[in-house]
Amino acid sequence: MNAIKSLMLAGGTLALIAGMAMAQDAPAPAAGRAAAVRPAPRQMPTAWVPKKTPLSQYDATNKPVAHLSEIRASHSKTASWDMAIVRNKEMWADWHQLAAGASTPRVMFPDNRTGLIVWDGQVRVTVDGQEPFVASKGFEINIPYRTPYKLETVGSAPALYFQVRESDHLPLYPVDTNPEKPKDPAGYKYVKAMLTADVGKIDAGQKPYLDYYKDVIAANGRGGAFIASDHFFMNNIRGMGVPTPPPTNLGHFHAEYTEFWFILEGKMEYLIEGIPDVVQADAGDVVIAAPGRFHRASFKAGQMDTRVAINPFPQGEHNFTVTSGGTQ
Repeated sequence: MNAIKSLMLAGGTLALIAGMAMAQDAPAPAAGRAAAVRPAPRQMPTAWVPKKTPLSQYDATNKPVAHLSEIRASHSKTASWDMAIVRNKEMWADWHQLAAGASTPRVMFPDNRTGLIVWDGQVRVTVDGQEPFVASKGFEINIPYRTPYKLETVGSAPALYFQVRESDHLPLYPVDTNPEKPKDPAGYKYVKAMLTADVGKIDAGQKPYLDYYKDVIAANGRGGAFIASDHFFMNNIRGMGVPTPPPTNLGHFHAEYTEFWFILEGKMEYLIEGIPDVVQADAGDVVIAAPGRFHRASFKAGQMDTRVAINPFPQGEHNFTVTSGGTQ
């Protein structure tokens, strides 16, 4: 990390990206769509950008990397379980496992969509206004706000899925299918109330679900943004691995928000400012970069790899060292 410190001091100011055209985690065309012709890069302005000091800390829930193998081992004797993985001011993310034959209540979330990634087993997904479908490993699911949905395991194996939602948003339970009052969460009391009639929708050019292994990997596709809406971004970034750049390549940082990644295919390596070792992540692992920390992801050499970049802003600010020229 001495190289990081010296380069930061030498670089002085930081280049503030003007658009997402050159950003590592910028949206690519949606799966199955032809890539647009990339416009000529615009001149990137230089600005004074606030960088947290001391560095934002990782707490007991948020870790630089959450290894799925360790999480599974800690729940090996439990058929159904939940575990918090990401907690920040914009987004929460959790692992959930449903035992064979189990189902969730029919629920919805109030003001932002929910994103799911199914990892093991099969789950029947029933979303109001859509035909039910069965999701298996690698399915990504987009559930609009105030849209009730229910999950049920299919077959004899548990269903394991990763859920992303707005921070501090607790589920709402439609009375027609949940006549009994739900258990009160800490600091809250469930009461009956009438809701705003408006509900969310699937944005133009996006899908309610994506079978990533079939539609992208089997088709040797590029991936692309699965969800890119206000305060919710899930972007599939796929590519062939190359040798990991040197530690002097810091990547970029986000001044005020956390970014995290679900490793969907292959292996990834991350350099995160303040973490002494290169972070190694396998498929199913989750990597977190705290706000203000330089980070740089690289595909593992010799294979195709996919990371799902998740953050609250599709056009989020990326800040590079001046000496990098705005690339990484």
